[in-house]
Amino acid sequence: MRILLTNPRGFCAGVRMAIDVVDRVLDLFPGETIYVYHEIVHNKHVVGRFRDRGVVFVETVEEPPPGAILVFSAHGIPPSVRERAAERGLHAIDATCPLVTKVHSEAIRYARQGYQILLVGHKNHQEVIGTTGEAPGATQVVQSPADIPSLRIADPERLVYLTQTTLSTDDAAVIIDALRSAFPAIKSPPSEDICYATTNRQQAVRTLATEADLVLVIGSTNSSNSVRLTEIAQNAGTPARLIDDASGLRDEWFPTGAEVVLITAGASAPEDLVAGVCRELVARFDATIETRDIFDEDMEFALPGNLRRTMKDRGVPDADRPIRVAKPVVTADLYGAVPLTIEGE
Repeated sequence: MRILLTNPRGFCAGVRMAIDVVDRVLDLFPGETIYVYHEIVHNKHVVGRFRDRGVVFVETVEEPPPGAILVFSAHGIPPSVRERAAERGLHAIDATCPLVTKVHSEAIRYARQGYQILLVGHKNHQEVIGTTGEAPGATQVVQSPADIPSLRIADPERLVYLTQTTLSTDDAAVIIDALRSAFPAIKSPPSEDICYATTNRQQAVRTLATEADLVLVIGSTNSSNSVRLTEIAQNAGTPARLIDDASGLRDEWFPTGAEVVLITAGASAPEDLVAGVCRELVARFDATIETRDIFDEDMEFALPGNLRRTMKDRGVPDADRPIRVAKPVVTADLYGAVPLTIEGE
């Protein structure tokens, strides 16, 4: 078996920042119960590891006791949640991804300018709920072209579309083209809303999927960007499986043991899960590993301002250090095999 290990994969800067926020809060407030509004990121291993450290995940801001520490997840929240947290005296720390915050700001700005907003995304996804909450009277969610005839449009000359950051670029393009066909004057956002990490991971799979007999996507089923990676591989004509970790592997997927297997990971999947899958395939099939560099990512985000201030007040030296994600380094001890080739090095 040959494993093609694509780069980029796994954590993006927004996910790394959100996870780092919870890590820092746990260190800053030892002995206190830390609450997180919704899952900090959509990965069951990340959530489970924080639960093991005492973090309590809640679905409403009514659950933590007054005065408790509450971290908002990376997916963003509507203003009503922030306001209610303040009313209850919760010490809120906002770990929303800055790229999601960008879409929120666009929604606020366009609504103030009198535009109706057509938000392309999945209606029940937390990110879409948060963005809609910024301008609820002006926003309608479009999940597919089939939704377009039922839209309530006051003035087709005063329309703008925005998108969920973790959409499939292929699926989004179909919906956006349909919106432009129905409403030729519709405005687009000033810059792409689908985030760089989503776009890069999707393009890497699109580029490499045709070389493989099977694509394995490491990620949880509630991770929108992980599901989209699976769909993109399938759209390229290659069977794809979404698994949380090595325990999800099935022998019937490898009838000859000699396949070329492309491995990637959603933006909320830790790299140690990728390494675990590689080790298992090396052990079962004497696999070799090739790393394929499609994009080099160079993005960094700052920690939330109130968290930085708390860190400085307590003498933490690296409060202003930006959060970034380094390219995973494939080593024999961690992944189970020495890379056969490493493109771009």
